[in-house]
Formats: sequence, structure tokens, C-alpha cells
Amino acid sequence: MNDVRSRFYTSPDGLKLHLRDYGPRDSAALPVVCLPGLARTAEDFNMLARALADGQAGAPRRVVAIDYRGRGLSDRDPNWTHYDLGVESADIQSLLTAVEIHKAIFIGTSRGGLHCMLLAVLRPTLLRAVVMNDIGPVLEARGLARIRGYVGKLPRPKSWTDAVSMFKQVSGAHFTALSDADWMAYARLTLQEQNGQLVTRYDPMLTKVLWDIDLEAPLPDLWPQFEALSPLPLLVIRGENSDLLSETTLADMLRRHTGAQALVVPGQGHAPLLLDAPSITRICNFIASVPD
Repeated sequence: MNDVRSRFYTSPDGLKLHLRDYGPRDSAALPVVCLPGLARTAEDFNMLARALADGQAGAPRRVVAIDYRGRGLSDRDPNWTHYDLGVESADIQSLLTAVEIHKAIFIGTSRGGLHCMLLAVLRPTLLRAVVMNDIGPVLEARGLARIRGYVGKLPRPKSWTDAVSMFKQVSGAHFTALSDADWMAYARLTLQEQNGQLVTRYDPMLTKVLWDIDLEAPLPDLWPQFEALSPLPLLVIRGENSDLLSETTLADMLRRHTGAQALVVPGQGHAPLLLDAPSITRICNFIASVPD
């Protein structure tokens, strides 16, 4: 099994940014770039990245998973207003240039999928195929409200057992198919031990990013950005219980992108964890079908 390499780079404005680098750098197969959700980290993709690096998508591949600024092992930004899509997109492009990735298959969970649509407009030659995990051009207000209700606001659990109980209370209604082992894995991907306490792997100031969203007004859609994906192979994943990507939006995405495929993950909400074997196998099969 391929080992993961932690690599650090400096952003254009001086922050230290981190990525996880898997698999052979000299593989002839297209590399894969993994972009996490708003308050998530590169480590979310560890199981999937190892499967891709080990050749489960037809050939061993290089996989790069990025920690946005303020998440994971990347520096916290002293100016929370820099936690926006534009700054993060510039970071992503800078990091990929640094690791010499000029074309790739992209996997974007939630916010990562928004970045995929943005990159399809800004850097269309960079993308060769896209997997969008529980995100689309239309975001449901109730899902955003739920996310705004917990990002940066959860109490600090006293133990890993307390952490599992807390996450079950917050998200159990949407993730009905998870085992106790799954919940523990999720807790350990979300929290870390620091000075004897369990703390989030993200900057709590991320909560401010959500403050300015007026959930009473119609949310702008991103259909023009989605249309930029039309030339590319596309797999859209939706959690069966998702409150951010609706069944209607998924159907519209498949209608507008006639070559797109869909995967609905049973018993999971926003966003599917991509830890289960069926999801990993389906993603690997999709990636294997993309021409190098």
C-alpha cells in the first residue's frame, strides 16, 4: 500500500498550506485531486485516495488531497474574510502548479464541488473529469441553515465517546446507515487531540463565512458554472437523506448534462462520507473509464 506524504507550500499571501500526496508521481494515469467540504480536511479522502493510489481505478495513480487555509494542517488565516471561494481557488491553483499537476480528475465534496464548477470556468484545461459529492448548482436553504447551526459552534466533548454521541445527536437523523465504527471514524476525522482536549480540525472563525447568507431570500443558482462542466465526464453523488442537494436538482443536473452518471448513497445525508466499499468502488470504476 502506498504511503501518504505530507507536503507544505506557501500561499501567495504568505500562509503555509498543506496537502496529502499519495501514489506514484510518475504514473502515466491521470492524477486525481480531492477537494473537501467547508469545514472538512484532506484526511476525509484517505481511504478513497489509497484505493486509487493502489490501482483500483485501473492503474496506480497519484492522488493529491488539499487542506484549504484554516483547515487541517494548513495555517489559520488571521483575516477570516479570506475564507472565501475566490481566495481558496487561487490557493488551489497555486498548489497544483507547485506539485506540477496541469490536468487531473477532480473529486469535490460539497464546497469542493463548488470549486470544481469555478475551476471549470477559470481553468477549463485543468479538469478532465469531475466527481461532485452532494453538491449542485442549487443549494437548499434548510441544508445551509443546518450547517450554519453547528459549524464553529459545537461544544468541546470530553472524550471520543462523548464526541460520537454529540455527532449522532447533530447528524443522526440524516445518517441512518452508519455503524458505531463509522461514527467513531467520522469523529476522528472531524476532531483532533490538542493539549489534552478534543478540538475541531478547522478554524472556528469559519462560522462567520455563513453569517452573511440571507436564508429568507432566494439563493442564487450556479447553473452557468455547472454548464462549464458539460464537456467533461461527470459523476454526481447524492446522499439519500441530503438536505443540501435535492432530488429535483439532481434530476435537473442529469437532464442538462446528458452524459452524467449518478450515485445515491443509501442511509447517508450531506455529505456522504465516502468510507464505504460500494461508494469507493463506484468512484474507482468511474475514474477508470476516463480516457488518459
